[in-house]
Amino acid sequence: MQGGVSGFQNAPVTRAVVLASGLLSVVFSAQRRARALGISYQDIITNFRLWKIFPSVFAFQSTPELMFGLYLLYYFRVFERQIGSNKYSVFCLFTITVSSLCEILSLVVLKDTNYISTLASGPYSLIFASFVPFFLDIPVTSRFRIFGLNFSDKSFIYLAGLQLLLSSWKRSLIPGIFGLVAGSLYRLNVLGIRKMKIPQGISSFFARYFAPSPGSTPRPSRSLVGNAPTQTGRAVQNQPSTGFAPIVDPPESSVAMLVSMGFDGNDARQALMRARNDINVATNILLEAQSH
Repeated sequence: MQGGVSGFQNAPVTRAVVLASGLLSVVFSAQRRARALGISYQDIITNFRLWKIFPSVFAFQSTPELMFGLYLLYYFRVFERQIGSNKYSVFCLFTITVSSLCEILSLVVLKDTNYISTLASGPYSLIFASFVPFFLDIPVTSRFRIFGLNFSDKSFIYLAGLQLLLSSWKRSLIPGIFGLVAGSLYRLNVLGIRKMKIPQGISSFFARYFAPSPGSTPRPSRSLVGNAPTQTGRAVQNQPSTGFAPIVDPPESSVAMLVSMGFDGNDARQALMRARNDINVATNILLEAQSH
């Protein structure tokens, strides 16, 4: 899109996860083996088929789950831009590992209850772990009413998450809950996980093979204050006023941080002015502007 960096710019780890999830889902679906995905007590404990954990972490079993799942993964790429690809890789590995262990433990505990035999497959752990920073760090910037019901600009993300969480009822509910638990543990910095980093060689691999090619990098947008504002610029300018006089000169450090997350410098400056230099609000404004 024009007016800011969209796509997977500055989000190579998210790109890798989306590609892995999409390709594995299509391959298993084409081979009519999608229903065989998902871990069970018999697979993991009795038959010791640990290899099934890998496809169950990435591949969805149905098209609706795939659509909602990839949409949420793509939306949550903003967190990789915020904390950097290295720390986001740690976030992914930690949440996937913790959630997978909890899922296996739940199968052991529930094996004699006939409550559930197989869990839904897909990156539920990563998706629902991302709802923790989404709830705590991304502010509401606008509210509106539809048929007498109150909504915010975050409501549709929550609705997409609810749809995915309940897509297979108990089979998807359990992985989703454990994803929230894993995200909360990361947020609480258990074992100092938020200070850990991936070795440089591995992070360089993702940056080299999964970052967008230079030719796909969007061209810089023209000034938003000129006669021909970009699409993002128009959306930023159309954001509702906070009721206070705009701040004319946003700090360069805040502008630089938003630029490092992949947004255009002029758009970042406009968003900071609208958000009164609140970088979280400015980030949300820019994300909403890109979706228009």
